Amino acid sequence: MEKRLQIGILGLGVVGTGVVEILAKEGQKIKEKTGVELVITKALIRPGEDKVDFAKQHSLQLVYDIKDITEDASIDVMVEVMGKIHPAKEFVLAALTTGKHVVTANKDLLAQHGTELVQTAVKNHVSLYYEASVAGGIPILRTLANSFIADEITEVLGIINGTTNYMLTQMVEQGMSYEDALAKAQELGFAESDPTNDVDGIDAAYKTVILTRFAYGTDIAIDDFVVRGIRGIGIEDIELAKTQGYEVKLIGMTKKVGTGVFAEVAPALVPVHHPLASIRNEFNGVFIRSTGIGQSMYFGPGAGSLPTATSVVTDLAVIAENQGDNKPAPQFVDYRSEKIFADPKDVFSAYFVAMELTDDPQIWQEIKEAATGFAIAYRELENQVTAAGKRRIVVMTEPCSEVQRHQFVSAVEKIEDTKITQIMKVMEE
Repeated sequence: MEKRLQIGILGLGVVGTGVVEILAKEGQKIKEKTGVELVITKALIRPGEDKVDFAKQHSLQLVYDIKDITEDASIDVMVEVMGKIHPAKEFVLAALTTGKHVVTANKDLLAQHGTELVQTAVKNHVSLYYEASVAGGIPILRTLANSFIADEITEVLGIINGTTNYMLTQMVEQGMSYEDALAKAQELGFAESDPTNDVDGIDAAYKTVILTRFAYGTDIAIDDFVVRGIRGIGIEDIELAKTQGYEVKLIGMTKKVGTGVFAEVAPALVPVHHPLASIRNEFNGVFIRSTGIGQSMYFGPGAGSLPTATSVVTDLAVIAENQGDNKPAPQFVDYRSEKIFADPKDVFSAYFVAMELTDDPQIWQEIKEAATGFAIAYRELENQVTAAGKRRIVVMTEPCSEVQRHQFVSAVEKIEDTKITQIMKVMEE
């Protein structure tokens, strides 16, 4: 007897319509491979949305009440591509509780409530998949879950926010200011009218939470690590970094240090020969270090209707394959490792530090003494008076611990008329 899975989809925006169109195009191939037919039968939309013609074209029943999907016994799988936390969380929980598999692209939801959702899926013997929640069209989560099963991941570094990467590319290649690059990103639709989540690193932090879960099985939260974006980053720092052989990128990092995990989202200096330095504009890249493979790199579009929708449909195909093979409902990943954070004394990096201070030799002497006091070695990259009459000093330190860095920054910030305008990690080759 032919197997069939009926699907209800929440949202017919750019991603939702992409899911419907891709499944219409690739459904027969999926059926031939899995022995299961995937059919989207219902779509939840907001009242007033004009989706009638699209629904007729794809034989969809439009509904306006979530219960028409969650309480419909004929629906086997629910796809959530609405975005935001609420009411998406409530809708996903309702679907899982009523025994429906769920596929979502909602990184905010998974980062903040992933544990609860996975536990609910396990309790109700259904699967929860969300490949599209990180890096759009790059199958990075499934790669981490499956391809490294015989390997030990030691570090994951990601350019995982297309908006900020587009902005930084324009600042480097076109000499744009931060403000002009943001305006251009908004004009092209890469940035929202309120770009806070992107430029302040929040979007990348949500994705770093998810990457940490997949790399180490550790369930961290966004409040557990430092998150800094690129808001107000100066073109002068980007240009100076370039003269030293670095590209400035917003990096989401998660790595094993000793028995603990260290995570961070912040601008970083990436050596020009490093694979991540070549990721331009709105594209994403994820670089992995592991004990077996060594170094590996995954590159592709980080967002957009078709890349994201393709990842959603791939998740649907995996559910179909599981059903075709009569497998129990497996989960994407389990969060089994105890949350243990790396000791800051064991986390080392070199730093690019830009400072603005009163043009007074005594103040610079105090800063140098602070560096010596905390055993921080450095070299000067720039030391000059600005048009505003302030002295701008930029140094690059030798590798020092998180503790040393924090002590030095705190000491400098206590010096009168002195301000650290930028601090960035310097990545290894």
